[in-house]
Amino acid sequence: MRLDGKNIIVTGAGSGIGKAIALMCASYGADVSAADLNSEALKLTQVEIEKLGRKCMAVTTDVTNFESVTAMVKQTQDSLGQIDTLINCVGWDIIEPFWKNPIEYWDKVIDINYKSVVYCSRAVLDGMMENKAGKIINISSDAGRGGSSGETVYAGAKGGVIAFTKSLAREVARYNILVNCVCPGPTNTPLYQGQPEKMRQALEKAIPLKRVAEPEEVAGAAVFFASDLASFITGQIISVSGGLTLYG
Repeated sequence: MRLDGKNIIVTGAGSGIGKAIALMCASYGADVSAADLNSEALKLTQVEIEKLGRKCMAVTTDVTNFESVTAMVKQTQDSLGQIDTLINCVGWDIIEPFWKNPIEYWDKVIDINYKSVVYCSRAVLDGMMENKAGKIINISSDAGRGGSSGETVYAGAKGGVIAFTKSLAREVARYNILVNCVCPGPTNTPLYQGQPEKMRQALEKAIPLKRVAEPEEVAGAAVFFASDLASFITGQIISVSGGLTLYG
């Protein structure tokens, strides 16, 4: 399961699951374009990747702005060459009842969790279609598969990512572009650590493996999809939830 010679864009690479994916891609031989809005966090990711002996671009990017996204993709192409894989991993949420959400919150959740996937996917497609090869891997959430109390608009946006993945996979299969999706369950990220302790304890108790995932465990699924081992898989959704969710 090697990624030697591959150029991979990872969004949300400054922390959490995105950073874990970027580091694991590099450890398996890929050069990485790490995109995030947090410039300082990106610099740390870049240093860690370069210690692994791989090239890394740290591109400060607002994935909710299409011009910023297209500039990031062009910079990546100019510096690394052909983009082999895009991994969309930006995510954000606040847990609270739907009826307490302000309109501004709805817009932000949809922009970050859904529109960013649309923008980044569109930005890489021309090159992938021209090369008749490529992979797009979207990091959604099991909230988008089964719903999640206190995350209604977030779940809707992540469900949109799942439907987008399946539809895009059908459209671009003729160009040998594979599109797949990873749905993490509760994962030990800064967002998770910011939740109340009582909520975290309840989640850990409900998971059959009695713990939440580490970011690296989610990264493994993304790296599998990026590798040649997944060369005949497209339009598929895989949950990484420790048995909390058992979707067919």
